[in-house]
Amino acid sequence: MNAWMVRAERKGRLYDVFKERGVVAIGWREIGNLGALHSRDAILARVKQQWPELSQQSAAMATGQIYRFNTEMKKGETVVTYDPGRRVYLVGKLVGDYEWDPTVDEADPNVRRVAWEGEVSRDLLSVSSRNSLGAISTLFLLSDEVVADLRRAMRSHEPAPESDVRNEVQAEEDVFKSIQSKAIEFTKDRLSALDWSDMQELVAGLLRAMGYKTQVSPSGPDRGKDIVASPDGFGFEAPRIIVEVKHRQGSMGAQAIRSFLGGRHPQDKGLYVSTGGFSKDAHYEAERANIPVHLMSIDDLVEALIEVYDKLDVETKQLVPLKRIYWPA
Repeated sequence: MNAWMVRAERKGRLYDVFKERGVVAIGWREIGNLGALHSRDAILARVKQQWPELSQQSAAMATGQIYRFNTEMKKGETVVTYDPGRRVYLVGKLVGDYEWDPTVDEADPNVRRVAWEGEVSRDLLSVSSRNSLGAISTLFLLSDEVVADLRRAMRSHEPAPESDVRNEVQAEEDVFKSIQSKAIEFTKDRLSALDWSDMQELVAGLLRAMGYKTQVSPSGPDRGKDIVASPDGFGFEAPRIIVEVKHRQGSMGAQAIRSFLGGRHPQDKGLYVSTGGFSKDAHYEAERANIPVHLMSIDDLVEALIEVYDKLDVETKQLVPLKRIYWPA
């Protein structure tokens, strides 16, 4: 049988209502009573009718959660909700079919009846269970392992076995690395979605955050340079950095690097930015160039942006807005 987590709204505001009324509930009240909507297609049509501005992905996600609550959840299955303020999980069994009951909460009138069995402190669970229960969706499936751990803690009131505790540091590190990797990939997605002129302005903003003043070439033939960066902003003071920005799919080859190097002065430094990466021959060409040349891929660009993000000017931050998160050290 399946087991389900149903969030008690933001900051667990409905936790006490769920517990006292013997229910779980979800929102989407605007689409009305779900009693006659027994297929995904019917729910999706209603979602699109009510919120035509939703993207296809967002509409599909909402439809999936509504359908699960209305149809897939069965009597006798385990259901869990969470109070983040007290850091406790409430565990029970579903005892009723879908109901429309606005008296539970006006914003969350879609209801299932539950026989609650007991509470479990989050501190008693294994690291893997805590990680699984940390998903932010309103409604999601729980694994058999998580349910077994919840019921173990509810019976024994004891923490997870020592073997699980010993793995806690590594498990937390794995979660952090996963979040960090996703954050980098999402940031790369945002960069890839920029048009060429915005990408050029982003690179110029990065250089300004690093202490340089920049001149950005206007649209049109630029004779091998998109940006000139220098301490004085005119290119008179060293170092004078000549920047080429290529924002396209496909890697840049050796010929592109040779063209970029043509006409450079001996005192120049070169920065070639390619969001499509570089071929092996391009790296070889840069290594044997007669002036210092740095090839910057999209990975390098994201790394540099994160390093100096707090120093970026407002206009540059608006091109790729990022939020800071804090993680236990």
